Amino acid sequence: MSQHAHLIDLVSSEKSVEILCVGDIMLDRFVYGSVERISPEAPIPVLKIEREDAMLGGAGNVVRNLLSLGAEARFCGLVGEDEAGRTIAGLLNEDDHCCANLLLDKNRPTSMKTRFMASNQQMLRTDHETVAPLSQNLQDDLLLDVAESLGNAKVMVLSDYGKGVLESETPTHLINLAKKAGIPVIVDPKGIDYSKYRGATLVTPNRKELSEASRMKCGDDASIVAAARHIIETCGIENVLATRSQDGMTLVTRGGDVVHLPTQAREVFDVSGAGDTVVASLALALAHGASLSDGAKLANVAAGIVVAKIGTASVYSEELIEALHHQDLSQAEAKIVQKAPAKDRITRWQTQGKTVGFTNGCFDLLHPGHISLLKQSASQCDKLIVGLNSDASVKRLKGDERPLQNEMARATVLSSLACVDMVVIFDEDTPLELLSHLLPDVLVKGADYTIDQVVGADLIQQNGGRVFLANLEDGFSTTNTVNKLKKS
Repeated sequence: MSQHAHLIDLVSSEKSVEILCVGDIMLDRFVYGSVERISPEAPIPVLKIEREDAMLGGAGNVVRNLLSLGAEARFCGLVGEDEAGRTIAGLLNEDDHCCANLLLDKNRPTSMKTRFMASNQQMLRTDHETVAPLSQNLQDDLLLDVAESLGNAKVMVLSDYGKGVLESETPTHLINLAKKAGIPVIVDPKGIDYSKYRGATLVTPNRKELSEASRMKCGDDASIVAAARHIIETCGIENVLATRSQDGMTLVTRGGDVVHLPTQAREVFDVSGAGDTVVASLALALAHGASLSDGAKLANVAAGIVVAKIGTASVYSEELIEALHHQDLSQAEAKIVQKAPAKDRITRWQTQGKTVGFTNGCFDLLHPGHISLLKQSASQCDKLIVGLNSDASVKRLKGDERPLQNEMARATVLSSLACVDMVVIFDEDTPLELLSHLLPDVLVKGADYTIDQVVGADLIQQNGGRVFLANLEDGFSTTNTVNKLKKS
């Protein structure tokens, strides 16, 4: 199984999950044109308008991402009685997998951002909005709508853009409703008072937001973790996922676990709406029963995709699956290591207190017997190294017709397995020289040997390590398979 097979299965699952989003929805308008002259009235460019476009923004972009990732989306929020509000309602109703409960407020306009674009450059943005809290009647109506929408929801997302929907006690009441229904709550926060999100399963501040809310510096890994723990302890929030732009993400849990995820972005064109993609992909993962750690990994990959797009964009499940496959291939290649750097990596693992195991073989045609050996080997250690006989070595051991697959093909197959952490190719007939260089903690060989017959057993034991004899699966042999093929 590949490193990301479980995440790929999650994204490609045909099982339908419903996710409820509550928050500040807005309309993102884009006015495109060209600039050919400067205005005679003032030293400003004149934009000759060629076309206009509109899409869901704010919490609406969370909904767009949920839908593009294959989820069933429900939305509860508010718009004004105006053209922008009617456009939002129409956009939400375009997708059969979206169900929206929109409250109407006669006393405020629908939040709308208008961006004026020329030659792929943003020239100006105008905001049309009111940020006052909802009236008590509208707050009550929103809570009623949410309570009625929780029935089939697996996760609730609170998307706070500071436009008034999630002010005062409203977030607390919404989180309590979700908790009573037994569903997790993910919050994309706003402002500096995170105590209003007390009881939330996870908040997803960016670096600047985390620094402002904690009133602590957030420069390096240690300071990010300290600030996140401060938020957890003082605001009653269970977990924090801090998004850190070029430095990736950091997940800090109430239980004390810390997971640093390096950035997945190859090119960054526009970070608009990346936070929406993060919470949507996280929500999808949790809705399918994934762990927070796996959800963060999925969100990190999704964010790396969306920042390479222009404008407020969403990520499609097909893109996410392709990116996960690409990572598997890249990580598999990174596991194939030469002897010298392999020793450096092993020393680092052992310094971290990890147990390093080693097994070896030709692995010409990978079969269930090989898989059993590798899984048993991995169960004996934290990190498993596979010593792989080179083509020349296999030829000397097995005959001129072998190997059937060259050493890089065999190494690539082995390194694609989740239970294998490193593959080192050796040219000798036995792995003794390689073992003396690497000095693993555990040496694994098949139980058709006795310990005194295992090459390198004395060396490993004298160095404080141990030898484990793995049970063999009967009836599997590459040599026998080759002979059968010859006879057929």
